[in-house]
Amino acid sequence: MKREVSKISEQHFDILVIGGGITGAAIAYEVASRGFSVALFEKNDFGGATSAATSKMIHGGLRYLAKMEFGLVRESLRERRVLTNIAPNFVHPSKFILTTYKKGKTTAWMLKVAMVLYDFLSFDKNRLWDTSKKMPLHKSMRRDTVLELEPNVKSDGLQQSQMYFDCFSCCPERLTLAFVKSAVKYGAKVLNYADIKDFIFEKNKDKKKITGVKVFDKVTANEFNVFGKQVINCTGPWADIIINKVLGKMSTIELRRSEGIHLITKKVVNKHIVTATTKSGRHCFVVPWRNYTLIGTTDKEFIGNPDDYRVSKNAVEEFLAEVNEVFGNEEKLNYSDVKFVYGGLRPLVEDQTEDVYESSRKYEIVDHVKNGISGLITVEGGKYTTSRSLAENVVNILFEKTGAKKVPSLSAKQFLVGSEIENCKDFISEKSKKYPGLDKYQIEFLAKMYGTEMDTVLQIGEQKNRMQKLNNDGEIEAQVSYAIQNEMAVKLSDIFMRRTGLGTLGHPGDKVLTKVANLAAKELKWTKEKLVDEITEMEEIFRIP
Repeated sequence: MKREVSKISEQHFDILVIGGGITGAAIAYEVASRGFSVALFEKNDFGGATSAATSKMIHGGLRYLAKMEFGLVRESLRERRVLTNIAPNFVHPSKFILTTYKKGKTTAWMLKVAMVLYDFLSFDKNRLWDTSKKMPLHKSMRRDTVLELEPNVKSDGLQQSQMYFDCFSCCPERLTLAFVKSAVKYGAKVLNYADIKDFIFEKNKDKKKITGVKVFDKVTANEFNVFGKQVINCTGPWADIIINKVLGKMSTIELRRSEGIHLITKKVVNKHIVTATTKSGRHCFVVPWRNYTLIGTTDKEFIGNPDDYRVSKNAVEEFLAEVNEVFGNEEKLNYSDVKFVYGGLRPLVEDQTEDVYESSRKYEIVDHVKNGISGLITVEGGKYTTSRSLAENVVNILFEKTGAKKVPSLSAKQFLVGSEIENCKDFISEKSKKYPGLDKYQIEFLAKMYGTEMDTVLQIGEQKNRMQKLNNDGEIEAQVSYAIQNEMAVKLSDIFMRRTGLGTLGHPGDKVLTKVANLAAKELKWTKEKLVDEITEMEEIFRIP
């Protein structure tokens, strides 16, 4: 996957997709695989905003049962199975413990009923291509059993709890990238760091018709036009900004945005994802991850320009206090236990609910013909798990609009690029035999991150003598070269935060930061000034507010 501006500039496509998060990536893949020509534009890096600010869950949405959103839960559970099939290296079943307390809002019997219904709605969960990933039914657990498995679960008032299975995505950033790569496989043209500055219109008396976009390439500082019959706005928290740009200065469409932050802390759970319910009735997840703990997430309305969003110290303090109320016994988490903080904004599609946590995660597909604009569709809301089915629905609409002969969707029936693995356990075993010089944990980590592309990464390492480990997970120098040569990484943040796991646990140490920066500078031919700027930017990303 190369950054080839010349193959996009001044060209004509059937579909132009704006936004390279999971929604835009999934739609670009669906569009391309069903016969349309498509170009995808992302103003920063693929999967760099909302799609990277997740709790890493691929789940059915157990909490939506309380709102009787059975259709959304069923769709989510079906798509959980699909993603487990088509992205087996990224999506894995995990054990969850859902706790209940004497004075909690959800009683033990209510939770039991919910779990029975959840199992019923996931009746097809074990129709998996990889039979090693089968998930059993939920089971009730006594208080003592819970505390034996996870001693840091809050013991005061703990009652019978439930263990169930949902799925965890080891690297949502690379999963998003796999959708982008799959789109490219079917002929899509993709470009990161490509900002849509304006729209090109064909005007008539009754309405405006979009015929293209004006793109500013941040890498080369050049502007060019790209033409398309239909534009799909997949910009998430920026969706209203794009719509208002199209409609004109007088437009006042405003999207609701919810802030979600996550903390990486010292290890406080063993092998189970613990779901605790806050006093307000909101769920938070305490997740074992790479010998640390990931805790997420908040759900608080954000007012302002999404470009200005940053995680605040106050938000971290409030979330820590909330977590400490519902998790931990004598020893509570302190600010000093926080190793890294990240956050993002989610778009919400309804405005009638006062508390954004209660807002639905249903998605909306809006054709702006109703606004007097032809050629623009906006996709709003939704969640990571249902992104593929959302994309399928969008393309079905495109067939209706264009009158083209409908081509069946393939995306639920074939592996994503790099994920062509029939059995993950066998795959890891084969790679362990092929690379006896690597530790088993290192093989497993690289296999999950790269899937079938792992061999190419290791070939670069052997050919360029870049096999040196950079962290405790066994990530190596070769990954830097691979990200730049094959995955359109152009900034240090792309490498640390979205192509590798080198920065997703927080600051990797000055030695690793400098080494990776120097490797990138050599590959990308940076000046000394550019190198300093990139390192400074990374230091700011790693800074805990």
